[in-house]
Amino acid sequence: MSANSSSRYSTVAIIFHWLIAILVIVNWRIAETAEHLQMPEKAEVFGNHKALGMLILVLSLGRLAWRLGHKPPPMPEQASGWEKTLAKAVHVIFYILLIGLPIGGWLASSLTGRPIDFFGIFTIPMLPVGENPEAGKAIFDAHATGGSIMIYLIILHVLGALKHSFIDKIPGLSRMWFGGSR
Repeated sequence: MSANSSSRYSTVAIIFHWLIAILVIVNWRIAETAEHLQMPEKAEVFGNHKALGMLILVLSLGRLAWRLGHKPPPMPEQASGWEKTLAKAVHVIFYILLIGLPIGGWLASSLTGRPIDFFGIFTIPMLPVGENPEAGKAIFDAHATGGSIMIYLIILHVLGALKHSFIDKIPGLSRMWFGGSR
């Protein structure tokens, strides 16, 4: 059976999925922690959040490129129409957020005159937008809201996978886990 006709995702897709998922959750926790700190420690922790966000952006673009070139497995036939529609919508929103949130953070950082230090390895330059602290703050606020939406969608996604696997007895978790037969 070819990778395209398999009921499981490819190994590359699985690696992208879990790596990005872990990094998103870690990055959310970093942001939550930073919110409760005082300057200059707050800025330092947010610096790590921004660097990790840029890594998530690169990995998400790689994942999207992989997905465009490698058709994912079909949804299980046992899934209802509304579940298939909801799953597709959630995946589209995930891609929008995985790409849009880091770009929004980069834009807001640029508008507030702050380049992004990538873990001391190199500096990601500001976007050529000029400084506008008010616009930067508004985008940071939208970024935070988008981050909250991402967390709610992750919860929905996990609950759906658990429901399919343990209640409906439809392979859900095994489609996106390592090992097993294709």
